Parts: sequence; structure tokens; C-alpha cells
Amino acid sequence: MAKVLVSNLISLDGYIEGPNGEFDWPVVEEEFFRYAESMLQSADVLLFGRITYEMMAAHWPTEQAIADAPAIAGKMNGLPKIVFSSTLKKADWQNTILVGENMEEEILKLKEKPGKDIVILGSGSIVSQLTQANLIDEYRIIVNPVILGGGKPEFTGHINRKQLKLTDIKQFKSGVVILYYQPIK
Repeated sequence: MAKVLVSNLISLDGYIEGPNGEFDWPVVEEEFFRYAESMLQSADVLLFGRITYEMMAAHWPTEQAIADAPAIAGKMNGLPKIVFSSTLKKADWQNTILVGENMEEEILKLKEKPGKDIVILGSGSIVSQLTQANLIDEYRIIVNPVILGGGKPEFTGHINRKQLKLTDIKQFKSGVVILYYQPIK
């Protein structure tokens, strides 16, 4: 059975975007790229909400992204992608399926299939909905050494309290720390 994992960059004060939607603050260097390559090697499917999808689709197919991080770009462009959106009309990025409703049903179908991980990148609203529905199997929270002072938080909307178990910690020389959590069921 496939598992759903979240791999999200956040600021020390818990934001996934700055106050004006900016995403120029994450520390991305060699150790982070090695983590990203490894995480993508363990993935069969990538999940996005509309905003993250549009950002990723504008970046990863570019010549610059392919030149800067060829292994990551190859996986980002080549892996199957599902974008959950009720407002997006088309999804042109290679290997992308657009799903407008029944997100939880779609996730349950994906989880029943054998295979590698189902990875959510960014997409705070998707993470929040699937957290509330108890469909996330692992959270990888990548804490960056920056305080944004405001912005979009990792979790939004109403979520019942969830108890988590810390299963691993990775620290990079840059000060970035990855916290690995699993829900306590």
C-alpha cells in the first residue's frame, strides 16, 4: 500500500509563503538537493493544489531549472502529477491530471495501489484537508532558518488536534532542519 507524505519548506515561524506570497526565502543548497533527489526517487505520484502547481509548472520545465538541477527536474517533469483544483481549467505540464472534486476518494484509491510514495509538495490547503481526513502518513517539515513575520501558514482551516510522533531529524550545515513525523493513530 502506498503512503502519502508531505514534504514542505517552512519558515521558523511556520509559514510556507511570505506576506506577499513570496517564496524567495528557502535555503536550497547541495544537501537540500540531495534530500530532494532522494525523496523524489521514492515517489510514484506528486500531488499539488492550484497555486503550487502553477508555480512548479512555470519553473521545472525551463531550461534553467533543467541545467541547475537535472536530476530533480527530470523527476519533477517525468513523474505523474495530480493537481486538485475546482478553478483551474487545464493542466498542461507533462504527465499531469486535473481533478476537480472528490479529492479524498482519489487519495484513497491511490493509497490502495501498490507502489512508492504519494508526495505532496507545498499545497497548504491540500495538506490541511488531508490532515483533517487522516490521510497523511508522514510529514517532512523542512524548517528554514528565517522568520518571515507573516504569510501563509502550513495549516489552514479547521483541523482537529492530531498527535504526531517524531521519527527522525536531519540537520544541514546551512541551518535547515528536516523533522520527520508520523501520525499517532
